[in-house]
Amino acid sequence: MSEQYTPLDDIERVLASARNAFLSDRAKPVAFRKQQIAQVGYLLKDNEERFKEALKLDLGRHAVETELFDFGPTYKDVRVAYDNVEKWTKVQPIDFNLNYIAMRPTIKAEPKGVILIVSAFNVPLFLTLGPLVSAIASGCAAVIKPSEAVPHVNLLLAELIPKYLDPELYHVIQGGVAETSKILELRWDHILYIGGVRVGRIIAQAAAKHLTPITLELGGKNPVVVDPKVDIEMTARRLLWGRFSNAGQVCTCPEYVLVPRTFQSTLISALKDAYGKFYPDGPENSDSFSRIVTREHAARRQGLLKRTNGEIVCGGDVDVEKKYVAPTIVNDVTAEDALMGEEMFGPVLLIVPVEDVDEAIAFIQARDVCYYTASLGWFMLTAHPRRETPLAVYVFSQDKKFQEKVFSSTRSGAALANETVLSPAVPGFPVGGVGASGYGYYAGKQAFEQFTHYRVSLDNPSWVDTLVFGFRFPPYNDRYKKYVRMMHAPLPPRPTKGAKTTKPGFAWTWWISFVVSMLVSTLSLMLVRKNDVLRKLKS
Repeated sequence: MSEQYTPLDDIERVLASARNAFLSDRAKPVAFRKQQIAQVGYLLKDNEERFKEALKLDLGRHAVETELFDFGPTYKDVRVAYDNVEKWTKVQPIDFNLNYIAMRPTIKAEPKGVILIVSAFNVPLFLTLGPLVSAIASGCAAVIKPSEAVPHVNLLLAELIPKYLDPELYHVIQGGVAETSKILELRWDHILYIGGVRVGRIIAQAAAKHLTPITLELGGKNPVVVDPKVDIEMTARRLLWGRFSNAGQVCTCPEYVLVPRTFQSTLISALKDAYGKFYPDGPENSDSFSRIVTREHAARRQGLLKRTNGEIVCGGDVDVEKKYVAPTIVNDVTAEDALMGEEMFGPVLLIVPVEDVDEAIAFIQARDVCYYTASLGWFMLTAHPRRETPLAVYVFSQDKKFQEKVFSSTRSGAALANETVLSPAVPGFPVGGVGASGYGYYAGKQAFEQFTHYRVSLDNPSWVDTLVFGFRFPPYNDRYKKYVRMMHAPLPPRPTKGAKTTKPGFAWTWWISFVVSMLVSTLSLMLVRKNDVLRKLKS
Protein backbone atom coordinates (compact mmCIF):
# COMPACT_ATOMS: atom_id res chain seq x y z
CA MET A 1 0.00 0.00 0.00
CA SER A 2 1.08 3.64 -0.43
CA GLU A 3 1.52 5.70 2.72
CA GLN A 4 0.88 9.42 2.74
CA TYR A 5 4.32 10.73 3.71
CA THR A 6 4.63 14.10 5.39
CA PRO A 7 5.92 16.74 2.94
CA LEU A 8 9.49 17.74 3.79
CA ASP A 9 8.53 21.41 3.89
CA ASP A 10 5.93 20.69 6.58
CA ILE A 11 8.32 19.07 9.05
CA GLU A 12 9.73 22.31 10.44
CA ARG A 13 6.18 23.65 10.79
CA VAL A 14 5.20 20.56 12.77
CA LEU A 15 8.05 21.18 15.20
CA ALA A 16 7.18 24.87 15.46
CA SER A 17 3.54 24.04 16.22
CA ALA A 18 4.55 21.57 18.93
CA ARG A 19 7.02 24.02 20.45
CA ASN A 20 4.55 26.91 20.49
CA ALA A 21 1.93 24.69 22.11
CA PHE A 22 4.44 23.57 24.72
CA LEU A 23 5.44 27.16 25.51
CA SER A 24 1.79 28.02 26.08
CA ASP A 25 2.04 25.89 29.26
CA ARG A 26 -1.25 24.12 28.64
CA ALA A 27 0.47 20.73 28.97
CA LYS A 28 1.68 21.53 32.51
CA PRO A 29 -1.48 21.10 34.67
CA VAL A 30 -1.71 17.60 36.11
CA ALA A 31 -5.42 17.44 35.28
CA PHE A 32 -4.65 18.03 31.60
CA ARG A 33 -1.92 15.40 31.63
CA LYS A 34 -4.22 12.81 33.18
CA GLN A 35 -6.96 13.55 30.68
CA GLN A 36 -4.57 13.10 27.74
CA ILE A 37 -3.02 9.94 29.23
CA ALA A 38 -6.49 8.42 29.57
CA GLN A 39 -7.26 9.41 25.98
CA VAL A 40 -4.25 7.39 24.77
CA GLY A 41 -5.79 4.35 26.44
CA TYR A 42 -9.17 4.92 24.84
CA LEU A 43 -7.61 5.64 21.45
CA LEU A 44 -6.44 2.03 21.60
CA LYS A 45 -9.47 0.55 23.37
CA ASP A 46 -12.00 2.04 20.98
CA ASN A 47 -10.10 0.80 17.93
CA GLU A 48 -8.77 -2.58 19.01
CA GLU A 49 -10.28 -4.48 16.10
CA ARG A 50 -8.93 -1.99 13.56
CA PHE A 51 -5.44 -2.26 15.06
CA LYS A 52 -5.61 -6.08 15.10
CA GLU A 53 -6.47 -6.05 11.43
CA ALA A 54 -3.69 -3.56 10.65
CA LEU A 55 -1.13 -5.70 12.48
CA LYS A 56 -2.39 -8.80 10.67
CA LEU A 57 -1.76 -7.00 7.37
CA ASP A 58 1.64 -5.58 8.35
CA LEU A 59 3.11 -8.50 10.34
CA GLY A 60 0.81 -11.48 9.70
CA ARG A 61 0.31 -11.52 13.45
CA HIS A 62 -2.34 -13.45 15.40
CA ALA A 63 -4.60 -11.42 17.70
CA VAL A 64 -3.23 -13.22 20.77
CA GLU A 65 0.25 -11.80 20.16
CA THR A 66 -1.19 -8.33 19.53
CA GLU A 67 -2.97 -8.51 22.89
CA LEU A 68 0.21 -9.71 24.63
CA PHE A 69 2.83 -7.50 23.01
CA ASP A 70 0.97 -4.30 22.10
CA PHE A 71 -2.31 -3.88 23.96
CA GLY A 72 -1.36 -5.20 27.40
CA PRO A 73 1.91 -3.28 27.87
CA THR A 74 0.35 -0.07 26.51
CA TYR A 75 -2.61 -0.27 28.90
CA LYS A 76 -0.13 -0.93 31.69
CA ASP A 77 1.82 2.23 30.86
CA VAL A 78 -1.41 4.26 30.69
CA ARG A 79 -2.58 3.03 34.10
CA VAL A 80 0.79 3.46 35.82
CA ALA A 81 1.23 7.01 34.51
CA TYR A 82 -2.37 8.01 35.22
CA ASP A 83 -2.19 6.76 38.81
CA ASN A 84 1.24 8.22 39.59
CA VAL A 85 1.71 11.43 37.58
CA GLU A 86 0.43 13.60 40.42
CA LYS A 87 3.00 12.08 42.79
CA TRP A 88 5.81 12.27 40.23
CA THR A 89 5.21 15.98 39.58
CA LYS A 90 4.98 17.11 43.20
CA VAL A 91 7.61 19.45 44.63
CA GLN A 92 9.99 17.26 46.65
CA PRO A 93 11.92 18.42 49.74
CA ILE A 94 15.53 17.33 50.01
CA ASP A 95 16.88 15.24 52.87
CA PHE A 96 17.08 17.14 56.15
CA ASN A 97 20.17 19.33 56.47
CA LEU A 98 20.40 21.79 59.33
CA ASN A 99 22.71 24.12 57.41
CA TYR A 100 20.13 24.78 54.70
CA ILE A 101 16.75 24.10 56.30
CA ALA A 102 15.96 27.82 56.61
CA MET A 103 16.30 28.19 52.82
CA ARG A 104 13.53 25.64 52.19
CA PRO A 105 15.37 23.79 49.38
CA THR A 106 13.17 21.75 47.00
CA ILE A 107 13.38 19.72 43.80
CA LYS A 108 10.75 19.62 41.06
CA ALA A 109 10.56 17.58 37.84
CA GLU A 110 10.12 20.05 34.98
CA PRO A 111 9.29 19.09 31.36
CA LYS A 112 12.18 19.31 28.89
CA GLY A 113 10.14 20.54 25.94
CA VAL A 114 9.40 18.81 22.62
CA ILE A 115 10.20 15.09 22.53
CA LEU A 116 10.97 13.25 19.28
CA ILE A 117 9.89 9.59 19.41
CA VAL A 118 11.34 7.42 16.62
CA SER A 119 9.63 4.09 17.14
CA ALA A 120 10.15 0.57 15.79
CA PHE A 121 8.03 -1.64 13.56
CA ASN A 122 8.04 -4.86 15.57
CA VAL A 123 5.72 -3.85 18.43
CA PRO A 124 4.50 -0.60 16.89
CA LEU A 125 1.72 0.35 19.31
CA PHE A 126 3.52 -0.28 22.60
CA LEU A 127 6.78 1.23 21.31
CA THR A 128 4.95 4.33 20.08
CA LEU A 129 2.11 4.92 22.52
CA GLY A 130 4.10 3.85 25.61
CA PRO A 131 6.75 6.57 25.16
CA LEU A 132 4.00 9.02 24.18
CA VAL A 133 2.28 8.37 27.52
CA SER A 134 5.57 9.12 29.31
CA ALA A 135 6.00 12.35 27.31
CA ILE A 136 2.47 13.45 28.21
CA ALA A 137 3.01 12.58 31.88
CA SER A 138 6.17 14.68 31.90
CA GLY A 139 4.30 17.72 30.54
CA CYS A 140 6.11 17.70 27.20
CA ALA A 141 4.93 18.03 23.64
CA ALA A 142 5.78 15.12 21.34
CA VAL A 143 6.36 14.37 17.67
CA ILE A 144 6.18 10.71 16.62
CA LYS A 145 8.06 9.25 13.67
CA PRO A 146 6.83 5.64 13.37
CA SER A 147 8.61 3.04 11.25
CA GLU A 148 7.56 3.13 7.61
CA ALA A 149 7.65 -0.71 7.56
CA VAL A 150 4.13 -0.95 9.10
CA PRO A 151 2.03 1.32 6.86
CA HIS A 152 -1.43 0.09 7.94
CA VAL A 153 -0.67 0.78 11.60
CA ASN A 154 0.79 4.18 10.74
CA LEU A 155 -2.31 5.28 8.84
CA LEU A 156 -4.41 4.49 11.90
CA LEU A 157 -2.06 6.37 14.23
CA ALA A 158 -2.01 9.39 11.90
CA GLU A 159 -5.83 9.37 11.81
CA LEU A 160 -6.53 8.76 15.50
CA ILE A 161 -3.88 10.73 17.40
CA PRO A 162 -5.21 14.18 16.35
CA LYS A 163 -8.77 12.99 17.08
CA TYR A 164 -8.10 11.75 20.60
CA LEU A 165 -5.25 14.06 21.68
CA ASP A 166 -4.40 17.75 21.53
CA PRO A 167 -3.48 18.16 17.83
CA GLU A 168 -1.09 21.04 18.47
CA LEU A 169 0.91 19.30 21.20
CA TYR A 170 1.13 15.78 19.73
CA HIS A 171 1.95 15.05 16.09
CA VAL A 172 2.75 12.19 13.71
CA ILE A 173 5.28 12.54 10.90
CA GLN A 174 5.17 9.76 8.32
CA GLY A 175 8.06 8.99 6.02
CA GLY A 176 11.24 7.12 5.21
CA VAL A 177 14.91 8.00 5.01
CA ALA A 178 14.43 11.49 3.53
CA GLU A 179 11.87 12.52 6.13
CA THR A 180 13.92 11.07 8.99
CA SER A 181 17.03 12.86 7.75
CA LYS A 182 15.13 16.15 7.70
CA ILE A 183 13.81 15.51 11.22
CA LEU A 184 17.32 14.89 12.53
CA GLU A 185 18.56 18.23 11.21
CA LEU A 186 16.29 20.00 13.70
CA ARG A 187 16.82 20.78 17.36
CA TRP A 188 14.74 18.68 19.75
CA ASP A 189 14.67 18.74 23.53
CA HIS A 190 15.01 14.95 23.83
CA ILE A 191 15.09 12.11 21.30
CA LEU A 192 13.95 8.57 22.02
CA TYR A 193 14.88 5.94 19.45
CA ILE A 194 13.97 2.25 19.47
CA GLY A 195 15.57 0.15 16.77
CA GLY A 196 18.90 -1.14 15.47
CA VAL A 197 22.47 -0.19 16.27
CA ARG A 198 23.28 1.27 12.84
CA VAL A 199 20.48 3.83 12.89
CA GLY A 200 21.07 4.39 16.60
CA ARG A 201 24.58 5.64 15.82
CA ILE A 202 23.21 7.99 13.14
CA ILE A 203 20.69 9.44 15.58
CA ALA A 204 23.29 9.81 18.33
CA GLN A 205 25.58 11.72 15.96
CA ALA A 206 22.75 13.99 14.79
CA ALA A 207 21.68 14.69 18.37
CA ALA A 208 25.25 15.51 19.39
CA LYS A 209 25.31 18.48 16.98
CA HIS A 210 22.61 20.15 19.10
CA LEU A 211 23.69 18.63 22.45
CA THR A 212 20.29 16.95 22.53
CA PRO A 213 19.90 14.24 25.19
CA ILE A 214 18.80 10.88 23.82
CA THR A 215 17.41 7.54 24.92
CA LEU A 216 18.38 4.52 22.82
CA GLU A 217 16.95 1.00 22.98
CA LEU A 218 18.96 -1.09 20.54
CA GLY A 219 18.34 -4.75 21.39
CA GLY A 220 21.18 -7.22 20.93
CA LYS A 221 21.87 -10.95 21.01
CA ASN A 222 20.22 -12.18 24.19
CA PRO A 223 21.75 -15.37 25.65
CA VAL A 224 20.12 -18.18 27.61
CA VAL A 225 22.02 -20.36 30.06
CA VAL A 226 20.44 -23.76 30.77
CA ASP A 227 21.05 -25.82 33.90
CA PRO A 228 20.90 -29.60 33.22
CA LYS A 229 18.70 -30.03 36.31
CA VAL A 230 15.98 -27.83 34.83
CA ASP A 231 12.32 -28.67 34.13
CA ILE A 232 13.01 -29.58 30.52
CA GLU A 233 9.46 -29.46 29.11
CA MET A 234 8.78 -26.03 30.60
CA THR A 235 12.16 -24.79 29.40
CA ALA A 236 11.62 -25.95 25.81
CA ARG A 237 8.11 -24.50 25.67
CA ARG A 238 9.11 -21.08 26.99
CA LEU A 239 12.25 -20.91 24.86
CA LEU A 240 10.34 -21.57 21.64
CA TRP A 241 7.52 -19.21 22.57
CA GLY A 242 10.02 -16.45 23.39
CA ARG A 243 11.97 -16.99 20.17
CA PHE A 244 9.17 -17.61 17.68
CA SER A 245 6.51 -15.15 18.87
CA ASN A 246 6.04 -12.27 16.41
CA ALA A 247 8.37 -14.27 14.12
CA GLY A 248 11.27 -13.50 16.44
CA GLN A 249 10.88 -9.76 15.95
CA VAL A 250 10.98 -8.76 19.62
CA CYS A 251 13.99 -7.00 21.11
CA THR A 252 13.92 -9.18 24.23
CA CYS A 253 13.76 -12.49 22.32
CA PRO A 254 16.30 -15.15 23.34
CA GLU A 255 18.84 -15.53 20.52
CA TYR A 256 21.16 -18.35 21.54
CA VAL A 257 21.11 -21.09 24.17
CA LEU A 258 24.28 -22.07 26.03
CA VAL A 259 23.85 -25.70 27.09
CA PRO A 260 26.32 -28.26 28.51
CA ARG A 261 27.35 -30.80 25.87
CA THR A 262 26.23 -33.64 28.14
CA PHE A 263 22.69 -32.20 28.15
CA GLN A 264 22.58 -30.98 24.56
CA SER A 265 20.76 -33.94 23.00
CA THR A 266 18.16 -33.92 25.78
CA LEU A 267 17.40 -30.25 25.15
CA ILE A 268 17.22 -30.72 21.36
CA SER A 269 14.77 -33.60 21.80
CA ALA A 270 12.55 -31.49 24.10
CA LEU A 271 12.65 -28.55 21.67
CA LYS A 272 11.58 -30.81 18.79
CA ASP A 273 8.66 -32.13 20.83
CA ALA A 274 7.52 -28.62 21.73
CA TYR A 275 7.94 -27.51 18.09
CA GLY A 276 5.60 -30.28 16.90
CA LYS A 277 2.97 -29.33 19.47
CA PHE A 278 3.17 -25.63 18.54
CA TYR A 279 2.70 -26.27 14.80
CA PRO A 280 0.96 -29.64 14.29
CA ASP A 281 0.15 -28.83 10.63
CA GLY A 282 3.45 -27.05 10.00
CA PRO A 283 4.26 -23.42 10.78
CA GLU A 284 3.60 -22.21 7.22
CA ASN A 285 -0.03 -23.29 7.54
CA SER A 286 -0.44 -22.02 11.09
CA ASP A 287 -2.26 -18.79 11.88
CA SER A 288 -0.27 -18.74 15.15
CA PHE A 289 2.97 -17.83 13.36
CA SER A 290 3.69 -14.29 12.14
CA ARG A 291 5.57 -13.07 9.09
CA ILE A 292 8.74 -11.03 8.67
CA VAL A 293 7.99 -7.33 8.22
CA THR A 294 9.45 -6.89 4.69
CA ARG A 295 10.87 -8.99 1.87
CA GLU A 296 14.25 -7.32 2.38
CA HIS A 297 14.32 -8.45 5.99
CA ALA A 298 13.32 -11.98 4.97
CA ALA A 299 16.06 -12.12 2.32
CA ARG A 300 18.71 -11.09 4.85
CA ARG A 301 17.73 -13.92 7.18
CA GLN A 302 17.75 -16.34 4.27
CA GLY A 303 21.31 -15.28 3.47
CA LEU A 304 22.46 -15.84 7.05
CA LEU A 305 20.88 -19.30 7.19
CA LYS A 306 22.68 -20.28 3.99
CA ARG A 307 26.03 -19.32 5.52
CA THR A 308 25.70 -21.19 8.81
CA ASN A 309 27.94 -24.13 9.62
CA GLY A 310 25.49 -25.34 12.26
CA GLU A 311 22.98 -28.17 11.83
CA ILE A 312 19.41 -27.08 11.09
CA VAL A 313 17.30 -29.52 13.10
CA CYS A 314 13.92 -27.80 12.64
CA GLY A 315 12.67 -25.37 10.02
CA GLY A 316 15.09 -23.56 7.75
CA ASP A 317 12.60 -22.86 4.94
CA VAL A 318 12.32 -19.32 3.57
CA ASP A 319 9.86 -17.83 1.07
CA VAL A 320 11.00 -14.27 0.51
CA GLU A 321 7.97 -13.26 -1.58
CA LYS A 322 5.60 -14.35 1.20
CA LYS A 323 7.89 -12.80 3.85
CA TYR A 324 8.02 -16.24 5.46
CA VAL A 325 10.97 -17.49 7.48
CA ALA A 326 10.16 -20.78 9.18
CA PRO A 327 10.73 -21.08 12.92
CA THR A 328 14.18 -22.61 12.92
CA ILE A 329 16.46 -24.36 15.41
CA VAL A 330 20.16 -24.54 14.55
CA ASN A 331 22.32 -26.92 16.58
CA ASP A 332 26.08 -26.89 17.19
CA VAL A 333 26.57 -23.20 16.48
CA THR A 334 30.05 -21.85 17.24
CA ALA A 335 31.16 -18.38 18.23
CA GLU A 336 32.50 -17.72 14.73
CA ASP A 337 29.32 -18.79 12.89
CA ALA A 338 27.61 -16.32 10.56
CA LEU A 339 24.48 -16.52 12.75
CA MET A 340 26.45 -15.27 15.77
CA GLY A 341 27.27 -11.90 14.18
CA GLU A 342 24.63 -9.20 14.28
CA GLU A 343 21.23 -9.55 15.93
CA MET A 344 19.05 -11.98 13.94
CA PHE A 345 15.68 -10.36 14.73
CA GLY A 346 13.96 -13.38 13.26
CA PRO A 347 12.63 -16.83 14.28
CA VAL A 348 15.98 -18.62 14.50
CA LEU A 349 17.09 -20.18 17.79
CA LEU A 350 20.78 -21.08 18.07
CA ILE A 351 22.09 -23.90 20.27
CA VAL A 352 25.67 -23.32 21.43
CA PRO A 353 27.30 -26.22 23.30
CA VAL A 354 29.65 -25.42 26.19
CA GLU A 355 31.49 -27.41 28.83
CA ASP A 356 29.72 -25.96 31.86
CA VAL A 357 28.29 -22.79 33.39
CA ASP A 358 31.76 -21.21 33.67
CA GLU A 359 32.31 -21.47 29.94
CA ALA A 360 28.76 -20.20 29.34
CA ILE A 361 29.55 -17.10 31.40
CA ALA A 362 32.87 -16.66 29.60
CA PHE A 363 31.05 -16.91 26.27
CA ILE A 364 28.61 -14.16 27.26
CA GLN A 365 31.46 -12.04 28.62
CA ALA A 366 33.45 -12.77 25.47
CA ARG A 367 36.64 -13.60 27.33
CA ASP A 368 39.02 -16.54 27.49
CA VAL A 369 38.37 -19.30 29.98
CA CYS A 370 41.20 -21.36 31.51
CA TYR A 371 41.14 -24.72 33.23
CA TYR A 372 43.69 -26.52 35.38
CA THR A 373 44.46 -30.22 35.25
CA ALA A 374 47.20 -32.09 37.06
CA SER A 375 48.58 -33.55 33.83
CA LEU A 376 48.60 -30.39 31.71
CA GLY A 377 48.61 -27.61 34.28
CA TRP A 378 46.83 -24.39 33.26
CA PHE A 379 45.57 -24.39 29.70
CA MET A 380 43.19 -22.23 27.67
CA LEU A 381 40.01 -24.01 26.73
CA THR A 382 38.74 -21.46 24.23
CA ALA A 383 39.05 -17.84 23.18
CA HIS A 384 35.81 -16.06 22.26
CA PRO A 385 35.39 -13.05 19.94
CA ARG A 386 34.06 -9.91 21.54
CA ARG A 387 30.30 -9.68 22.08
CA GLU A 388 28.34 -6.60 23.03
CA THR A 389 26.25 -6.31 26.20
CA PRO A 390 22.78 -7.81 25.55
CA LEU A 391 19.41 -6.35 26.39
CA ALA A 392 18.54 -9.45 28.44
CA VAL A 393 20.20 -12.50 29.97
CA TYR A 394 18.04 -15.53 30.65
CA VAL A 395 18.68 -18.48 32.96
CA PHE A 396 16.65 -21.66 33.19
CA SER A 397 17.37 -23.27 36.54
CA GLN A 398 15.60 -23.96 39.83
CA ASP A 399 18.90 -23.49 41.65
CA LYS A 400 19.10 -19.97 43.10
CA LYS A 401 22.89 -20.19 43.38
CA PHE A 402 23.13 -21.14 39.70
CA GLN A 403 20.94 -18.18 38.77
CA GLU A 404 22.93 -15.77 40.92
CA LYS A 405 26.25 -16.99 39.52
CA VAL A 406 25.17 -16.20 35.96
CA PHE A 407 23.47 -12.90 36.75
CA SER A 408 26.25 -11.57 38.98
CA SER A 409 28.88 -12.41 36.35
CA THR A 410 27.14 -10.78 33.38
CA ARG A 411 25.68 -7.41 32.38
CA SER A 412 22.36 -6.74 30.68
CA GLY A 413 19.25 -4.57 30.82
CA ALA A 414 17.17 -7.44 32.22
CA ALA A 415 18.00 -10.68 34.04
CA LEU A 416 15.15 -13.21 34.02
CA ALA A 417 15.01 -16.70 35.48
CA ASN A 418 12.79 -19.39 33.95
CA GLU A 419 11.09 -16.96 31.58
CA THR A 420 11.77 -14.95 28.43
CA VAL A 421 10.51 -11.75 26.75
CA LEU A 422 7.93 -10.75 29.40
CA SER A 423 9.84 -8.09 31.35
CA PRO A 424 8.53 -5.04 29.39
CA ALA A 425 4.97 -6.00 30.35
CA VAL A 426 5.61 -5.95 34.11
CA PRO A 427 4.23 -2.80 35.81
CA GLY A 428 7.03 -0.85 37.48
CA PHE A 429 9.82 -2.35 35.37
CA PRO A 430 11.85 0.13 33.34
CA VAL A 431 12.83 -1.05 29.85
CA GLY A 432 16.34 -0.27 28.69
CA GLY A 433 19.75 -1.62 27.88
CA VAL A 434 23.35 -1.03 28.81
CA GLY A 435 26.34 -0.47 26.56
CA ALA A 436 25.62 -1.37 22.94
CA SER A 437 22.07 -2.49 23.79
CA GLY A 438 21.20 1.12 24.56
CA TYR A 439 20.90 3.58 27.40
CA GLY A 440 18.02 5.22 29.19
CA TYR A 441 14.47 3.88 29.63
CA TYR A 442 11.13 4.05 27.87
CA ALA A 443 8.60 2.78 30.41
CA GLY A 444 7.20 3.81 33.78
CA LYS A 445 8.60 6.39 36.15
CA GLN A 446 12.06 6.03 34.66
CA ALA A 447 10.77 7.18 31.27
CA PHE A 448 9.03 10.13 32.94
CA GLU A 449 12.43 11.03 34.41
CA GLN A 450 14.03 10.77 30.95
CA PHE A 451 11.72 13.49 29.64
CA THR A 452 12.04 15.83 32.63
CA HIS A 453 14.89 17.57 34.40
CA TYR A 454 15.10 18.14 38.13
CA ARG A 455 14.96 21.85 38.82
CA VAL A 456 16.30 22.85 42.24
CA SER A 457 14.99 25.82 44.16
CA LEU A 458 15.49 27.65 47.47
CA ASP A 459 14.42 30.89 49.13
CA ASN A 460 17.00 32.29 51.52
CA PRO A 461 15.68 34.79 54.14
CA SER A 462 17.79 37.84 54.97
CA TRP A 463 18.30 36.91 58.63
CA VAL A 464 20.43 33.90 57.59
CA ASP A 465 23.25 36.31 56.68
CA THR A 466 23.17 37.77 60.19
CA LEU A 467 23.30 34.40 61.90
CA VAL A 468 25.50 32.27 59.68
CA PHE A 469 26.34 33.31 56.13
CA GLY A 470 27.51 36.84 56.74
CA PHE A 471 31.16 35.69 56.73
CA ARG A 472 31.02 35.15 52.94
CA PHE A 473 30.91 38.87 52.16
CA PRO A 474 34.14 40.91 51.78
CA PRO A 475 36.17 42.18 53.40
CA TYR A 476 37.15 38.72 54.67
CA ASN A 477 38.50 38.17 58.15
CA ASP A 478 39.27 35.33 60.54
CA ARG A 479 35.69 35.19 61.81
CA TYR A 480 34.89 32.83 58.92
CA LYS A 481 36.66 29.95 60.70
CA LYS A 482 33.99 29.92 63.40
CA TYR A 483 31.24 29.27 60.87
CA VAL A 484 32.68 27.57 57.83
CA ARG A 485 34.00 24.54 59.69
CA MET A 486 30.58 23.95 61.21
CA MET A 487 29.03 24.05 57.74
CA HIS A 488 31.32 21.37 56.35
CA ALA A 489 29.81 17.90 56.45
CA PRO A 490 31.77 15.52 58.69
CA LEU A 491 33.93 13.05 56.79
CA PRO A 492 33.53 9.30 57.31
CA PRO A 493 36.20 7.52 59.42
CA ARG A 494 39.64 7.53 57.85
CA PRO A 495 40.31 4.16 56.16
CA THR A 496 43.10 2.10 57.73
CA LYS A 497 44.82 -0.89 56.22
CA GLY A 498 43.13 -4.13 57.23
CA ALA A 499 40.32 -2.39 59.09
CA LYS A 500 36.77 -3.54 58.51
CA THR A 501 34.40 -1.11 56.86
CA THR A 502 31.91 0.12 59.40
CA LYS A 503 28.74 2.08 59.04
CA PRO A 504 29.58 5.69 59.94
CA GLY A 505 27.90 6.86 63.10
CA PHE A 506 26.02 10.09 63.51
CA ALA A 507 28.29 13.05 64.20
CA TRP A 508 26.57 14.11 67.43
CA THR A 509 29.48 16.25 68.62
CA TRP A 510 29.55 18.22 65.38
CA TRP A 511 25.79 18.82 65.37
CA ILE A 512 25.65 19.73 69.07
CA SER A 513 28.40 22.31 68.65
CA PHE A 514 26.63 23.71 65.60
CA VAL A 515 23.26 23.99 67.39
CA VAL A 516 24.87 25.60 70.45
CA SER A 517 26.65 28.09 68.22
CA MET A 518 23.39 28.90 66.44
CA LEU A 519 21.62 29.47 69.76
CA VAL A 520 24.39 31.71 71.03
CA SER A 521 24.35 33.69 67.80
CA THR A 522 20.55 34.03 67.97
CA LEU A 523 20.63 35.21 71.60
CA SER A 524 23.41 37.66 70.77
CA LEU A 525 21.39 39.06 67.90
CA MET A 526 18.31 39.41 70.12
CA LEU A 527 20.33 41.30 72.74
CA VAL A 528 21.79 43.59 70.09
CA ARG A 529 18.33 44.37 68.73
CA LYS A 530 16.95 44.89 72.27
CA ASN A 531 19.71 47.39 73.03
CA ASP A 532 19.03 49.17 69.73
CA VAL A 533 15.35 49.49 70.63
CA LEU A 534 16.15 50.80 74.15
CA ARG A 535 18.53 53.42 72.76
CA LYS A 536 15.91 54.60 70.30
CA LEU A 537 13.32 54.90 73.07
CA LYS A 538 15.68 56.91 75.28
CA SER A 539 16.53 59.25 72.44
